Amino acid sequence: MATRIDHRATFTSGAEDAYAAQTEEQALLARLELVGGEHAELRDHQVTEHGARYTLLQAVPSDKLPSLVRTLRSGDLTVRRTHVWNREGDRFTGTVTVEVADIPGRITADVELVPSGAGSVQTTRGEVSVRVPFVGGKIESFVVDQVTRLLESEARATEQWLAR
Repeated sequence: MATRIDHRATFTSGAEDAYAAQTEEQALLARLELVGGEHAELRDHQVTEHGARYTLLQAVPSDKLPSLVRTLRSGDLTVRRTHVWNREGDRFTGTVTVEVADIPGRITADVELVPSGAGSVQTTRGEVSVRVPFVGGKIESFVVDQVTRLLESEARATEQWLAR
């Protein structure tokens, strides 16, 4: 059974600027430096007038993992997030897929960024599914907590980029 992710971020800038702050190469590199951890990388970055696509690689040090996860595999975890954004008038929608090396499961999310007053609002809705008998739910809870913290950190980094 999957565990849901629901996150909402508000930005003081409009949707167009918030979108640019999450898709432009320099903004992504700055965000990775702030919240990406060791060995974070931006790969496959493409932006067109219709949208954007990029992949972020990040590592989670083994000492930051719960013992339950460390029993499944040794060493750091490599996380690969692929973001695909589509421009739809004054709003932006997208998908995020996450692959974690050597862990049987998946993380997927839909993202929507829309104007709201003088600013914008971004909602992320997804789910975490870990297919490990007996302990999958516990791992899912840990992952949802970590993803929510990451989304909050990335929203703060985006707001900092917008304020510069």
